[in-house]
Amino acid sequence: MNKPNFKDLKKLIKAIDDTNEVFKSIFNDRILQENNIKDLCNKIAGMEAKKALFDVSVDELKNAKAGIRVQALVDAGYANLGQIAKATDYEIQAVDGIGEKQTEAIRNIVTEFANSLASGVTIHLDIEDGSYNAAENAALITELANYINCEKIRKDVSIGASNLNTFAQNIKESKIIRNSVHWLFSSQASKQNTASMAENIYEFCNSDFFEKMLHTIDLYQEASHTPQSVAIESFKRNSADFYALLENLGNVTGNKPFIYDSIPAQLAEKINETELNLDDFRGTLRAYQAFGAKYVLHQKKVLLGDEMGLGKTIQAIAAMSHIQTTEQKNCHFLIVCPASVLINWARELKKFSTIEAFVLHGQALEEAFQKWREIGGAAITNYESLGKIVDNIDDHMSLSMLIIDEAHYMKNPDAKRTMYIRRLDNESERILLMTGTPLENRVDEMCNLIDFIRPDMTKEVKSLANISHLPQFKEKLASVYIRRTRQQVLKELPEIAQEQEWCSLTEEDRESYKEAILSGSFPAMRRVSFLQEDMSTSSKCTRLLELLDQASDDGRKVIIYSFFRDTLSKVSAILGSRCIGVISGDTNMSTRQLLVDKLSDAPDGSVLVSQIIAGGVGLNIQAASIVIFCEPQIKPSLESQALSRVYRMGQVRNVLVYRLLCPDTIDDEMMLILDEKQLEFDNYADESVVAGAFDNIMDKEWITRAIEKERQKYLPMVINAD
Repeated sequence: MNKPNFKDLKKLIKAIDDTNEVFKSIFNDRILQENNIKDLCNKIAGMEAKKALFDVSVDELKNAKAGIRVQALVDAGYANLGQIAKATDYEIQAVDGIGEKQTEAIRNIVTEFANSLASGVTIHLDIEDGSYNAAENAALITELANYINCEKIRKDVSIGASNLNTFAQNIKESKIIRNSVHWLFSSQASKQNTASMAENIYEFCNSDFFEKMLHTIDLYQEASHTPQSVAIESFKRNSADFYALLENLGNVTGNKPFIYDSIPAQLAEKINETELNLDDFRGTLRAYQAFGAKYVLHQKKVLLGDEMGLGKTIQAIAAMSHIQTTEQKNCHFLIVCPASVLINWARELKKFSTIEAFVLHGQALEEAFQKWREIGGAAITNYESLGKIVDNIDDHMSLSMLIIDEAHYMKNPDAKRTMYIRRLDNESERILLMTGTPLENRVDEMCNLIDFIRPDMTKEVKSLANISHLPQFKEKLASVYIRRTRQQVLKELPEIAQEQEWCSLTEEDRESYKEAILSGSFPAMRRVSFLQEDMSTSSKCTRLLELLDQASDDGRKVIIYSFFRDTLSKVSAILGSRCIGVISGDTNMSTRQLLVDKLSDAPDGSVLVSQIIAGGVGLNIQAASIVIFCEPQIKPSLESQALSRVYRMGQVRNVLVYRLLCPDTIDDEMMLILDEKQLEFDNYADESVVAGAFDNIMDKEWITRAIEKERQKYLPMVINAD
């Protein structure tokens, strides 16, 4: 038996122990990092509170009933508590009748106000140059980036760190011989144990595992020291993770989220108690999203009606990930969605989970179906292709979850797509219907959906139609329907400003518009200022280029919407290289997504041009923070859903919306009717994907009247010109 080289053995044991201690500190760092984040949040909240004190009248000191001479303070020029907080004790005591005790009382009251204001501050991470708290926001974003990056490493290495710690403990408990003197006087069994353990230690230190652990330490050093510029870029690309972390830390009262709406406390408590296993989930859930995933799992057959942009897809993926992790079986998920979002579902599954995705569409449908049936995972198909696979699922397969995206597509019980889906109700233990459309004002439509998942509730829902506009309606449906809005849950969304850009007609605009009126073509009239071939004579194009120059100077990216392909073609032509692409109805979904990705990677000032009916659904375009409409849209829902592509979770900049309009044209009439109907749309149709209740407000009679009005306005001019 060979005696080990104890000098080398000690070095190796020390290397193992030191490495093990480093990994312990890596996991202990979590608390330190969280505290750093909380301290920065408290600092920002304190600064915001001090700023808010300037909006609190000095008269509030009267309510304290501390005998403070408030009028003397007013006479001395102190109008608000912010001025008092800024003043020194000497300056306050210089006021007639204000001594040390009153100064102390004033300080206590102001501090109480500041603490109260700070406790309600919602941290908004403002990255605009010159913004208030810019330095503190940048520091907080950097700390959040450090934490997020480090958490990824901690998650990836948790099993390895546990194995390393186990081996280090085994060495300590092995009672091996540590030097040559002890070796000389030790028993044969002890020597054999030492030699065997030494061999294991040599093998361990030369292993790929140990080399990987050492490399991970280097990666952690990089992750925990993220450069501020890199952190800010990461925030711009995915602010949702940053806000989710703020929310989950619960650092400031203002960042505690709205979780659920109209769900009885007892049911909400049961749902919250549901354990959500996210081992196979790669994202970070907002609190309301975690609740949504638990709701889906606990209630099993539900209708998730969260407003567009709140991450219904992510909640579904989180629920699927939990099922895959916990049920230890070959899970089969089936997702039925519009063709326009097939690719998006596949991308999101790959990004946020370990669930294998199979797109069942086109020529590869049968091959993809067979692979999915054999190995499990998530099959994604559209409503049209479902008819080709339903016979192979009905009575032949068991689904872990059936997900129907844009479920309002199956509102017609007699449609083939609805019949296909209804054949799968007994094949799935769980069913999730998803729609951004508010259904409270379309009870018949809601009944058709609820009848599929909870037929026992259909009669009750119909009986409640008369109170569908009241909160009690959703309370009654709490076991099967949940809906949250952006206003309720996304406290951090930046401001949105909307401007009407009225552009005076050029002579060329006017002549082309007259021809459109004479032709009696309503679509042509709507294209006012984009009718002529030479766009240098277009007043709207002139203003458009000015807006784009400003956007470039401000470091912003832009999306331009029009209903008309001819307008898109002319606009993209004048933009040249700063237009990164055009999305139209003919653009397939994968190409649309590639163009959105291209915009994210493009330099500031870049522009994506899109037909509104193609780019308004199924895409996340947070890279753009300026939206330009080339003409008023015929339906409020079209503009609403297009804006929701940009103004949604993940948007980090204030959004600017411009509508290009020409006075004394059809634009006037369209804006009037849209303004009249917008309130109704907001009340009944909300900001949904399909606002069916008011999709047809511009009926044929109105169009006829509008054309005639324009003819009467311009026809005399045409006659006189002749």
